[in-house]
Formats: sequence, structure tokens, C-alpha cells
Amino acid sequence: QVQLVESGGGLVQAGGSLRLACAASGTIFGTNPMAWYRQAPGKQRELVAVISDRVTHYEDSVKGRFTISRDNAKNTMYLQMNSLKPEDTAVYYCNVDIFGQRTWGQGTQVTVSS
Repeated sequence: QVQLVESGGGLVQAGGSLRLACAASGTIFGTNPMAWYRQAPGKQRELVAVISDRVTHYEDSVKGRFTISRDNAKNTMYLQMNSLKPEDTAVYYCNVDIFGQRTWGQGTQVTVSS
């Protein structure tokens, strides 16, 4: 069974950068979609970015600021976040979809101060 562990969250000032990582244990193929979601206090969880076999998609508010990538040899997905804004503050979760079965990580807190 696949397990996901996120890391890299923290506190950063507006305009700063963070790089999140999502390490997967178990077998994942490059064609299995992996994604980053986030959930801010009092809000629903929302999709931030998704990657499948090098094809990427971003939520409009992060386009041009965030970059999703994955290293299939290391079974790890990344989210490079630049030009961070206070509204990016949330718990960030990674997710993998293996033939319809979705697995979530435990989340990592990102806090952006103004």
C-alpha cells in the first residue's frame, strides 16, 4: 500500500519561497497522477497543481508562481512555491491516484506572513 509523507512547510514572509516535497513509499508509475491540494482555515480543500507523465495543470491563482515536478526514480513529487502571498497560507496535502484509488499525505503547514 502506498504511503505519502509531505515535508518542507514552514513560516515565510510574503514574497519568499518554499519547496515542498512528497515522498512516496510503494510502487507509483509516472502515469499515475499526483497532485498538491491545500486547505485554509474555514475553507474547502482545493486543488493547487497536478502532474501526470510530465503534463501539468495549475490552479489560476498560483500560475507563474508555483511549479510542480516529480522525480520518478526517487518516488518524490515537489512543489516549488515562489512569490508567496498571505493568501497561500494553508495546510498543503499531496495526493496520488492509482487506478482510481486515492491516497493522501498527512499535510504540511505553510504560513505566509504579510
